[in-house]
Amino acid sequence: MATVLDGKALAKSIESDLSARVETLKQKTGRTPILATILVGDDPASATYVRMKGNACQRVGMDSIRVEMPESTTTDELLAKIDELNANPDVHGILLQHPVPAQIDERACFDRISLDKDVDGVTCLGFGRMSMGEPAYGSCTPQGIMHLLAHYGIELEGKHAVVVGRSAILGKPMAMMLLNANCTVTICHSRTKNLAEHVTSADIVVGAVGVPELIKKSWIKQGAVVVDAGFHPTDDGGCGDIELDGIEAIASAYTPVPGGVGPMTINTLIRQTVEAAEKEADLSSK
Repeated sequence: MATVLDGKALAKSIESDLSARVETLKQKTGRTPILATILVGDDPASATYVRMKGNACQRVGMDSIRVEMPESTTTDELLAKIDELNANPDVHGILLQHPVPAQIDERACFDRISLDKDVDGVTCLGFGRMSMGEPAYGSCTPQGIMHLLAHYGIELEGKHAVVVGRSAILGKPMAMMLLNANCTVTICHSRTKNLAEHVTSADIVVGAVGVPELIKKSWIKQGAVVVDAGFHPTDDGGCGDIELDGIEAIASAYTPVPGGVGPMTINTLIRQTVEAAEKEADLSSK
C-alpha cells in the first residue's frame, strides 16, 4: 500500500513547534514576529489566500500586518510600500501576494524585497543563492515539498526526478532543490513533446504545471513517488495536475489533493518568518 504524504498532519505538528519558538522569541526579545502581507486589487482568491496566511500567523502566536492597495496601484507606489516595510524593524517577513494587476512590474516589486525578509522565496537573489547552495529562504511550495519528502524518509539521492512545470516560484526552484539533493532532474512543461515518455522514466514525479490532470495515471511507473502541487476546484472538492484516482495501486508514496502540498506551502511561509525573526534576534543581541 502506498504511503500517503500527509501535508495537513505534518503542518499541524510543525505549528506546535513554531508556537513554542515564537513564545521563546517573545520572552527573549519582548517582541512578536510579524509577517507583512501586501494585497493589490480585489481578486477574491488572493484575498482568501492572504486571510489563510493571517490565520496561520495567529495560530502560532505571530502577528501580521495586512496591507491592502487599490487595483489602480502603480509600480512606483508598490515599490515605495515595499521600501517602507523593508525599513520597518518590527517586520520580519514580507509577502507580496501573486498575481498583481497587469500594469505593475511584478518582478521588479518581488526583487525589491530585502533578502533578509524574503520569507516567500520570490527574489532573483534568493533563487540564485538557493540554487548555489548558499543560505536563502526557498520558495515556499517547493521548500514545503522538500520538507514533506524528508519527513517521510523519501530517498532522493541518485533518483530520477521529473518536474512538470517551470514557473519562477514552483517548477524552477523545485528542480534546483531536487538537484541539490543529488537527484538527476528533468524539467518538462506544457509544451514538452512526448511528455508521457519522460514521466514514465521518473522515480519521482512532481506535477507543477497548472493544468488539471495533465499527467495521466497510466504514465506513472510502478513504485514511483508522486507529488501533486496543483489544485483546481471541482464540484466534488478539487483535483490536481496528476490523475490520482487509483494512484495508490501504482505509487510507493503520493500527496493527496487536497491535504498534501497545499498545507505545507503556508506552513513553510510561517516557519521561514519565525526563522527570520530568530536570526534578527541573534544579530540584535550581539
